[in-house]
Amino acid sequence: MKIYSMTATFGKLENQTMKLRPGLNIIEAPNEWGKSTWCAFLISMLYGIDTRERNSPTYLAYKEHYAPWSGAPMEGRMEICWKGRDITIERRTRGRLIFGEFRAYETHTGLEVPELNAANCGMELLGVERSVFVRAGFLKLTDMPVTQDDALRRRLNNLVTTGDESGGGDKLAEKLRELKNKVKSNRANGLIPQAEAEQAKLEAQLDNLADLKKKESGIKARQQELENWIAQLENHKTALQYSQALEKNQRIRVCEQESIRLQAELNALEAECKTLPTEGEAEKAKAELQKLHGESMSLQMEQQMLPPIPEKPACRKCFADLTGAQAVEQAKADTALAQAQNPKSPLTGIGIVALVAAVAALVAGIFLPVLFAVGGVFLAAGVILLAVGAQKKKKAAEALQTLTAKYETEVVALWVSMAEDYARDLVAYEQALAEYQAVVAELRERTQQLVTKLQTLTNGESVSVCMDRWETILNKWKEYYSLLRDFRRAQDQLETLQAISKDLPAPSAPDSLTQTMEETESQLANALSEHNQNQRRLGQCQGQAESIGQESILRQQLKQVRSRLEKLEHTYAALDLAQQALSSARNELQRRFAPRIAKRAEELFSKLTGGRYDKVMLTDDLSIRVGAPDETTPRGSIWRSDGTVDQLYLALRLAVAEELTPDAPLVLDDAMVRFDDVRLKTALDILSETAENKQVILFTCQTREKKLQGEA
Repeated sequence: MKIYSMTATFGKLENQTMKLRPGLNIIEAPNEWGKSTWCAFLISMLYGIDTRERNSPTYLAYKEHYAPWSGAPMEGRMEICWKGRDITIERRTRGRLIFGEFRAYETHTGLEVPELNAANCGMELLGVERSVFVRAGFLKLTDMPVTQDDALRRRLNNLVTTGDESGGGDKLAEKLRELKNKVKSNRANGLIPQAEAEQAKLEAQLDNLADLKKKESGIKARQQELENWIAQLENHKTALQYSQALEKNQRIRVCEQESIRLQAELNALEAECKTLPTEGEAEKAKAELQKLHGESMSLQMEQQMLPPIPEKPACRKCFADLTGAQAVEQAKADTALAQAQNPKSPLTGIGIVALVAAVAALVAGIFLPVLFAVGGVFLAAGVILLAVGAQKKKKAAEALQTLTAKYETEVVALWVSMAEDYARDLVAYEQALAEYQAVVAELRERTQQLVTKLQTLTNGESVSVCMDRWETILNKWKEYYSLLRDFRRAQDQLETLQAISKDLPAPSAPDSLTQTMEETESQLANALSEHNQNQRRLGQCQGQAESIGQESILRQQLKQVRSRLEKLEHTYAALDLAQQALSSARNELQRRFAPRIAKRAEELFSKLTGGRYDKVMLTDDLSIRVGAPDETTPRGSIWRSDGTVDQLYLALRLAVAEELTPDAPLVLDDAMVRFDDVRLKTALDILSETAENKQVILFTCQTREKKLQGEA
C-alpha cells in the first residue's frame, strides 16, 4: 500500500493536506508543527478510534487528545494505492461516535470498495493488527524498543516456524483449546460444568420436593388455627360496634344542642359586623396607616442623622466684612503700596555730598575768605537736606509697619495668597451651606406632605388611637370567621353522625375478648392477611411441586446425568494430554524464532555502525544483546550509548517490519535525532533501499536528513 495524500481535521490540524510520493519522503518541520499528530491521524484512519478508551494519569485517550482545536467534528481522508487500485478512504464523526462513519471508494470512478469497512480497514490494507503495525512499522524515538505483544509475537512465531502467517499450529492449539473449553470451561459453559450443573439441579429438585411437602403440611395446620381466631375476632368486632352505636346516638343529641348554641352566637355577631367596615377595608386602612407611620419614623431618623450646619471659615481681621473677591483685591493693593515704600531717600545722599563740599570749602576759606562764605552755604544746605530725608524715611517705615501689623506678617509676598485662601474657603462654605439648606427644605416638604396624608387618614386623631380602632375591627371580623368555622364544623359532625348512625344487630355468640376496636381491627387485618398469604403460599407450594415433576422421573434422569458426566471427564483428560503434547512441539519450534530476525538485524546494525558491532542476539522476550569483534560476551543495550541503542533498535525494527509488514508504509517520527552525521547518512541509505520496496515516511525536526540526501 502507498499513500498519495492525507487531509485531516484532527487535533491542531484544521483541514490540512499532506502529499506524499512513492519511495522515501523526508518531512522536515520544527517541534509542535504537528508531526506526531499526522502519525496519530494515519493510525486512526487505518484502524479507527476506540471510543471506550479512558484517560489515565500518564495517558490521554485519542478521542480527547486529538479532538480538533477549532471545535469542528473530527474527520479525515486518505488517497492511497492498494493492489494497483487508486482508493479514497474517508472517516467522519457521526453523533457521539468519533470517526464512526466510514467510506472506501475508487478515487476515479466513485465505486464502493466492499472489501474495506471501518472495522477491517487497517487489517485488510496492511495485513496486520493495529498493535503489530505500531510495533513493527511505526518508529518513534520514545518507542524504539520492540515490546512484547500477543499479536506481534504470534505473527513472528508463525512466520519463523512455518514459513507463512497462516497460523496452522495456532489453529490446532486453538481447536484443542476450544474443545477443552467445550468440555470444561472456567466460565461454567462447558459440557462438564453443564452436566455437573444438571446433576446439582436434579439433586436440588429432589430436595425441594421433600421440603415442599413438609412446608405444605405446616401451612395447612396454621390455616386452621387462623380460621378459628378470625371467627372470634369478627364476633368481638360485632359486639364492639353494637356498643358504639348506642354511644353515637347520645353524641348526636349533644351535637344538635351545640349547633343551636353556635347558630345563635353567630347571628348576633354577624349583625354587629354589618355595621362595621369590611375586613378588606380595615386591613387596607391599617396597612396604609402602618406604611405612613413607618415613613414618619424614617423621616425622623433622616432629620436626626442630618449633619451639623456648615461653619463659616475663620476670617482674619484684615479681611473682616469683605467678600472673597474684595479681600483679594485689597491684598493686591496693599502689596503694591508696601512695595512702593522705599526707606532710602535720594535727599539724604545729596545732603551728605553738600556737607562734604561745605567742609572742603571751609578748609579752603582759611586761605581764601570768599570760599569760606560758600562753605557756609553748602553746610546749611546739607543740614536741611539730611533733615528732610530723615523725615521721609521715618514716614515710609511707619506706613510699612502699619501694613505688616494689619496682615500680622512682615512677608509681603504672603498677603495675596492669604486673601486667595480666604476667598476659596468662603466659596466652599457658601456651597456647603446651600446644599445643607436644600436638604433641610426637601425634608420639611416631605414631612409636610406626610403630615397632610396622616391627618386625612386619621381625621385628626392620633396614630395609636386609629391603629387600635382598626385592630379592634379586624379582631371582630376574625372572631366572626372563627365562630363561623366552629358552626360549620359542628354541622358537618352532626351530619356525619346522622349519616353513619344505624341500628346494628347484637353479637351472635358470647364474647370473651377484651381488645379495643383498633386492636381488634388490627389483629383481624393481620390474621386475614396471614391467611391470604398462607393460601397463596400453599398454592405456590403445590404449583412448585407440579413444576418440579414426579420424584420417580427425576431420580431416573439423575442416574443418566451421572453416567454422562463420567464419560466427559475421560474425554477432557484425553484433550488435556493432546494439548500438552502440542505445546511441547510448539516450544521446540519457537526456539528457532530469534535467529531469523536477529540475523537480519545483525546485518543492518553492522552496516549502521560501520562494522563496529557484528553480533546481535534476540531473546524470547524480544530484548537484544549485541557484541563487538573484540568482545567475547554480547551485552544488553544498557551498556551502549544512547545513539548506539537507537541504531540497534532501528535495525531490529526494520528487520521486524520486513518480515511482518512488507506491504505497509514505514513511518519514522524523529527516530534518528541522536545519530551522528556518519551513521545518519548510512541510515538514510538503508531507508532509501527499503523505499525501493515500500513507501517510507520520515518526520524530522532537523535539517541534516535533507542535506545528507542532497535535497534542497
